[in-house]
Amino acid sequence: MASPPPSTPRPPGLDPVAAARWLRRVPSSSPWLHEWVGQRMAERLDWIRRQPRHWVSWSPLLAGEAAHRLVARRYPQASVWLAGELAAATAARWSAGAQPRRRWPWLRAAATPTAAEPRVAPDGAVPCAVDMVWANMLLHAAPEPRALLMQWRDWLAVDGFVMLSCLGPDTARELRALHAAHGWPAPAADYVDMHDWGDLLVEVGFAEPVMDMERVTLTYPDAERLLADLRQWGRNWHPGRHPTLRGRGWRQGWLQTVQQKLPRNEQGHLLLTVEVIYGHAWRPADRTADGVVRVPLQRLRDQLQQRRPG
Repeated sequence: MASPPPSTPRPPGLDPVAAARWLRRVPSSSPWLHEWVGQRMAERLDWIRRQPRHWVSWSPLLAGEAAHRLVARRYPQASVWLAGELAAATAARWSAGAQPRRRWPWLRAAATPTAAEPRVAPDGAVPCAVDMVWANMLLHAAPEPRALLMQWRDWLAVDGFVMLSCLGPDTARELRALHAAHGWPAPAADYVDMHDWGDLLVEVGFAEPVMDMERVTLTYPDAERLLADLRQWGRNWHPGRHPTLRGRGWRQGWLQTVQQKLPRNEQGHLLLTVEVIYGHAWRPADRTADGVVRVPLQRLRDQLQQRRPG
């Protein structure tokens, strides 16, 4: 992806270097939360009548391998391009036979048993206009979200759409309150509100964005299990985080404080809120300076072919 202009705004409360480093990290397995959100986002495809012939899967190793398979089985005749920082790593792992396993028994399989084999977008550029960009649980970590959304828009054919999800600002609000009460730096980045994401989608040229969100309360038996999940979902990308490494004493003190002070439910389990934002938006036809909409002839042919009965 080409470097965006210096004026491109970044999300507040996000260290772009730390976030970019995380996006390049190859995980041993997809985070379970990303898989769960990916399933929820895949259900939203029921709202969309368009059947993609070509689509892009953005960094599925991190976004969710099983969720990628759900979408691929939904559109078995469509060609799939892998893009993002982990595209090559994804192809290498899958070609070596390390196909995604059904680690999550609650993740339903689609009815269609087979799907097209994905290909890596050469040099980070998709070689044809696509009908869908699938980007699950990654936008909140994008160092340059405006440039990324513009790239996705440029890849889409007219009437193509982006499906995205990300964390919202209420994520880990109990932990944020605990850190603030003890005078500690913020435990996570300041995530962007869904209305701001909708506004940005319009600013970069998308049309009719539909945004919604849900808050999920997770429960944990102890602070150790909570910390393990936090580390799997991502690190602390806040610019004001501790500037140096801390030792075992700090870790033990943090665990003890969380164990004692974090809110609990009636069963005594620790509580943590996760806000998940979902969105989709369309790629409209381009308008020229004189207000005339000009659409390439091939795009019209593609759309007519796709909408032809049978």
